[in-house]
Amino acid sequence: MEWKQAFHQSKFWLLSFMLLIIAVFFLSLSTGIIPISIKEIVTTFKGNGTPQQELVLYQLRLPRMVIALLIGAGIALSGAILQGLSRNSLADPGILGINAGAGLAVVFCMFLFRQSNSSLLASPFFLPVFALIGALTIAFLIYFFSWKNGIEPGRLLLMGLGFNALCGALLIILQLKMDPKDFQQATIWLTGSIWGAQWPYVWALLPWIVILTPIAFLKARTMNLLQFSETIPHGLGLKVESERRLLLCLSAALAGSCVAVGGGIAFVGLLAPHLARRLNGPNYFSLLPVSAFIGAFLLLLADMIGKNLLSPADVPVGIVISVIGAPYLIYMLLTRKNVGMNS
Repeated sequence: MEWKQAFHQSKFWLLSFMLLIIAVFFLSLSTGIIPISIKEIVTTFKGNGTPQQELVLYQLRLPRMVIALLIGAGIALSGAILQGLSRNSLADPGILGINAGAGLAVVFCMFLFRQSNSSLLASPFFLPVFALIGALTIAFLIYFFSWKNGIEPGRLLLMGLGFNALCGALLIILQLKMDPKDFQQATIWLTGSIWGAQWPYVWALLPWIVILTPIAFLKARTMNLLQFSETIPHGLGLKVESERRLLLCLSAALAGSCVAVGGGIAFVGLLAPHLARRLNGPNYFSLLPVSAFIGAFLLLLADMIGKNLLSPADVPVGIVISVIGAPYLIYMLLTRKNVGMNS
């Protein structure tokens, strides 16, 4: 019943962003170094395209765009969960250090791969595991050091900022130990380049999103209850600390799997839930799906802009998102007296 009501509440925005995603999807398919018209795209999908068109669409553009959609939705859900946990609309897996922890683990994986020449470490299916370990480790440390007779949301956010800075410093140290070629690759990846633009990376990321997204949706009621003072969820029989640990791990798993393929993409987890809350209200039954759609749309749009802005050069999608997200963050700080969930 709650989900049915949430769908009726949010169906306008869900349908609106679905149409926007479809429009940007076909526009992105048609643009690039080799332009392909919409008519030629449809012809190719019917199996009557030229070999060049099939190569460009099926092997170069489609996997990259599918990855952008998956990462956008995953990071947006991760950010929505973190904002619910901290009761602060500035919370984001990038700001709280979860992205940095996952990135540190993946760069360490790159470093080991170059040192040992192990094909296992180069596998796209192995990188998300490394990223998950890094993200969960940072999430555990944030939770552990935030604990003081329970978790205070404000302390959780401040501790995340501290670990974000620590992981950033460790990343620089690790990069300095790499040879110049690996250093350059790691730097480009950390800016948020969708570097795994191939179907194996889609199959590596897809199971994580397919499994974790329904779990996040099932926790919508819990996240609604966590927005109230401690006494209300306790009075309703909710195991608050257990649920917080589970949600923090869920957010870390979503962010870590996305970072493994897309690199250090920031601001999507901040922008998408905040926009969803302003458009559709704070009810997590509708906030989560709307956030996922907005995140997918933002990253797909940023990827299209990045690949065409300075063509044939490719601007990392993380830089495009940062150019959009940083001014919006400043706007939030300047126009809000309170950056909590009620702001």
